[in-house]
Amino acid sequence: MTLKVFILAGEPSGDKLGGALMEGLKQLSPGVEFKGIGGELMQAQGLVPQFPMEELSVMGIAEVLPKYFHLKRRIRETAEAVLAMQPDVLITIDSPDFSLRVAKLVKAASSIRTVHYVAPSVWAWRPKRAVKMARSIDHVLALLPFEPPYMEAAGMACDFVGHPVVAEPEATPADIAAMRLRLGLGDGAYMIALPGSRRSEVSRLAPIFGPALGDFNSRRPDLRIVVPAAGPVAELVQQETRSWGLEPVIFDPTGLPPEEAGRVKRALFAGADLALAASGTVSLELARARTPMVIAYSFQWLSWQIIRRMLLVDTATLVNLVSDSRVVPECMGPACTAGNIAAALSSVAQDPGPQEAAMALTMERLGEHGEAPGLRAARAVLNRLE
Repeated sequence: MTLKVFILAGEPSGDKLGGALMEGLKQLSPGVEFKGIGGELMQAQGLVPQFPMEELSVMGIAEVLPKYFHLKRRIRETAEAVLAMQPDVLITIDSPDFSLRVAKLVKAASSIRTVHYVAPSVWAWRPKRAVKMARSIDHVLALLPFEPPYMEAAGMACDFVGHPVVAEPEATPADIAAMRLRLGLGDGAYMIALPGSRRSEVSRLAPIFGPALGDFNSRRPDLRIVVPAAGPVAELVQQETRSWGLEPVIFDPTGLPPEEAGRVKRALFAGADLALAASGTVSLELARARTPMVIAYSFQWLSWQIIRRMLLVDTATLVNLVSDSRVVPECMGPACTAGNIAAALSSVAQDPGPQEAAMALTMERLGEHGEAPGLRAARAVLNRLE
């Protein structure tokens, strides 16, 4: 009997997860039939999308409002397509504002099994999200090893399937040598600065990172500063770093094929002695490269007042959370000052040992050297179906 799967993703990160999951399902259940919504990677696995995934890749109230009625219609159309297919399982990937609304409509009209890939961060804030989600989701695929108990307490089955960062290729010595040649770094030591991938992040953090790096660089002039810019903000990074007075090397991936840009970025991470980064999943990319780090993030005053009251954890860095340590220094909110960041960089540079151990433990706990996360996710879906 052919397995029928309706699978949907709404953004590039979800498309990446979906492509790996589909590959795993094809390996474990040859002949599986897919319908749904996804990007290039899911289409490469045989998906013919119901409509372009890019229609769902909108963020923020200002962007969503003009498209509200169109998105609402797409939610209804997608739910109707699921019900028409009558699949063995509906798999929704991240993008909860779209995905969970589709699952809710499907559950209201059928007993189709629903799986959601990527658990909401209820361990960090808004824990009631899990209870609400359980009304329409049967099974959750979690990226972090400590998430299943939270989902199970809300009434959903949950399996930890590994984090996609562990499936990323590792930079080879040849990759690092080619990167050094491309950027004119020679054989000297360098550190990387990562002020974010959104314009708002770069605008807030670059003016703080500059003086912080200047202070640190006066103590460690041997460390050259390299800024791997995200494509959408590369021009802004060029502008903001001119006032640093440090002549940082900027890696601008604009115009490069994605594979080549990714290879250079991984080599930059792997070859660096130290990193200063905006808070986010980049900490896991740095941990994968075993690059010691300091994490910093600045908020608007009102945002910080709200966030600090809602947070349920004492650290925002996943390396600290997964390794059950607090060895990665954080300069968050009011503590995100040049002086604090420079002091933290000096401390980590002098003794990176504790971070090295925590990064290795984090990667081990996220599934490094184990079965690929996409295959684990596929196995979890099939096991629960049986």
